[in-house]
Amino acid sequence: MTVKRVGVVGSGIMGSGIVEVAAKAGYEVVLRSRAQETADGTVAKLEKSLTRQVEKEKIDEAEKTAVLDRVIAVSDLNELSDCDLVIESVIEDLATKRQLFDDLDRVCSDSAILATNTSTLPVVEMAMQTGNPERVCGIHFFNPAPMMPLVEIVAAITTSTETVDDARAFVEACGKSPVAVKDQAGFIVNALLFPYLNNAVRMLDSGLATRDDIDTAMKGGCNFPMGPLELLDLVGLDTSLSIIEKLYDEFKDHNYAPAPLLKRMVTAERLGRKSGEGFYPYNKK
Repeated sequence: MTVKRVGVVGSGIMGSGIVEVAAKAGYEVVLRSRAQETADGTVAKLEKSLTRQVEKEKIDEAEKTAVLDRVIAVSDLNELSDCDLVIESVIEDLATKRQLFDDLDRVCSDSAILATNTSTLPVVEMAMQTGNPERVCGIHFFNPAPMMPLVEIVAAITTSTETVDDARAFVEACGKSPVAVKDQAGFIVNALLFPYLNNAVRMLDSGLATRDDIDTAMKGGCNFPMGPLELLDLVGLDTSLSIIEKLYDEFKDHNYAPAPLLKRMVTAERLGRKSGEGFYPYNKK
């Protein structure tokens, strides 16, 4: 199928980023948030982002106007009824997502692709809430979506080859690099990344090396742009703990067992940059 109109459910950082990516690629985009005020606010933030890009001469004023003209902000889920592809990016909670897919199944056409941006949850759980599970897949963008080139296309055991092909065509049209992966917790990136981050916390807790030396070693020895503890602060320790716990629930592998120090820091609300303190202190504005 040819995707012309894209729906995005969720107006958080990921949702707004996907809206920008799709609108820049020339798609008509319907952004749905539960409150019209929130949806309108997301479009306002998009306008500010595009204005900065004009000022930096990355785009011109005409392109900025064209991108904004392609975006419609709504609060009514029924406004997604004529979308060819709907991507949800709501809270990472399975019950919430399952209910949303049940609702989308009633609203959207049988030919529409329904996709989730989940990073860890089973896609098949959402697919089986619909009458056309073969049209459900994962389209996992990375944060920030406008900047990050990778997108994981996740095929549940119910997903058809045609749906995967259509999802890949959409991702490539957005200028992104798709990789295909089966429906397994963590997919490719998080399944490899989070044991590494988790073991860095264990290493710190054991006293083998200091915080700064662990991060310096991985930047200087592996040419990584950030050390593991810096990265955990950026992602958010609570988000990281949630991902690690879901990986452990699925695989019961020791590498996925959350480091005790990580759990204690989350309990103490030392969540990283967003709370003002994690492994490093931050000036919370």
